[in-house]
Amino acid sequence: MDFTSLHKTTSEGLCNLDPNPLEIIIQTYIHAIICVFGLIGNSLVIVTYIFYKKTKTMTDVYLFNVAVADLIFVVALPFIIYNEQNSWLMGRVACKMLRSAYSINLYSGMLLLACIGGDRYVAIVQARRSFGTRSRSLIYSRLICSAVWVVAVALTLPTLIYTEYFEERTVETMTSTVMCQLSFDSYETAKLMKVLVPSLQMAVGFLLPLLVMVFCYSSIMDTLLSAQSSQRNKAVRVVLAVVVVFIVCHLPYNVALLDHTLSLFKERSCNTEKVKLQVLAISRSMAYLHCCLNPILYAFVGVRFRNHFRQIILDLWCFSKKYIYSARSSRTTSDICISGLRSSDVSNKMSSFSA
Repeated sequence: MDFTSLHKTTSEGLCNLDPNPLEIIIQTYIHAIICVFGLIGNSLVIVTYIFYKKTKTMTDVYLFNVAVADLIFVVALPFIIYNEQNSWLMGRVACKMLRSAYSINLYSGMLLLACIGGDRYVAIVQARRSFGTRSRSLIYSRLICSAVWVVAVALTLPTLIYTEYFEERTVETMTSTVMCQLSFDSYETAKLMKVLVPSLQMAVGFLLPLLVMVFCYSSIMDTLLSAQSSQRNKAVRVVLAVVVVFIVCHLPYNVALLDHTLSLFKERSCNTEKVKLQVLAISRSMAYLHCCLNPILYAFVGVRFRNHFRQIILDLWCFSKKYIYSARSSRTTSDICISGLRSSDVSNKMSSFSA
């Protein structure tokens, strides 16, 4: 989320904060990679749940919703990049909707990851108490997901309301730039919202999920380490990977965002402001990267999902052959596809840490 303008008055006068062309090119390539891999990974999770593996547990429901949240953002990301580099040609509505896309993804995705941690804590640490009840808890998981989406939309309202599409003129150069960012009518509102919005983002979108995940996964690791199981070491590595990746992706951006927020209403030099914005941009790209890693950390780490993934590839290959080969060949490949789809049911009986 951008809390800055392209031109700002500092202790040195008017400061041009436009990123240089090289920064724009590098960010474009990084965001394109994030978009491609995020689109593929989260689409595979959604396709798997719709066509191959029904949502049978609370974690399944949470994983499906995380994939939907991440998919919303990676679909919006190319349009954000295009509009930022082309003076927001898509207009006012696109400005508000695209700026809100990351906020909704952040709040819903992070809270859902906390829910997954809580569900795994109940399933592993409180296994005896929860035995026989988790299969009847699907209705509760759907209600929790609905509540998460409502909270995410509510917390995004300030961004949606105060994000404006406007033209900023520079008197010295006699040029104008089309902007899409938070804009306020009064200094008091600006001071409140420019502190409130990033504070909510850090508190609800990072600190709360982090605390929940650290508590739940540390308890899970303690339980796993005390268990005598051949799969123990692998499960511990998965838990460590989930927590470490979350911290590595989101901690730098939240630290940079906190530093930037604390200095919003202070006078600072032009060079200092440029460095702060560069650090904020780099760390924000790292935070974006998490939406590509979620399918790997939470879904495809499990045996069932890997089998479903292979089955999707096989079915795509089969159906492509159906339209390439002759009628005789197509009948053969069609049979293979049908048998492949049926064989996917067998993998439902396999267990994984993510289920």
